Amino acid sequence: MKVMLDTNVVLDLLLQREPFDMQAAQIFTLVETSHLDAALCATTFTTIDYLLNQSMSKNRARKVVGKLLDLFEVSPVNRAIIQSAALSGITDFEDAVLHESARLSNCKAIITRNGKDFKKATLTIYDPNEFLAL
Repeated sequence: MKVMLDTNVVLDLLLQREPFDMQAAQIFTLVETSHLDAALCATTFTTIDYLLNQSMSKNRARKVVGKLLDLFEVSPVNRAIIQSAALSGITDFEDAVLHESARLSNCKAIITRNGKDFKKATLTIYDPNEFLAL
C-alpha cells in the first residue's frame, strides 16, 4: 500500500518533537527498509526547507531535503491538483492540496496527526499510532 506522509509527521522526526518523534522514526524505518511505499507532497519539501532554515544552516537543510528525496516519491502539485483541492470540501487548503496530490498519485492513505482536518477525505486517514498498529 502506498501512503502519503503529512508534513507534520516528517517534521516530528526532523525537529525531534516529543513524544511524536518515536512514531515518526518507526514509519521512516519502514520506508528506509522498503517495507512501506511512501510519498511526500511537493509542498512538503518547500515547507520543510523553510522551517529547517530557521534552526540550521541552509547547506544542512538542503542535505536533509536531499535525503528525503532519496527516500520518498515526490507527489506533484499542478493545476489539476489545485483545482481538485479547491473543490474537495476539505476546509484547510494546504491539507486539501496534500490530499488531492496523494489521491492523484495513487496513494491509498495519508498518515497525519491532524486527522480532524481530513474529515471530507476520500482516502483512508491514519494517525501514526493507528498505522503502526496495522
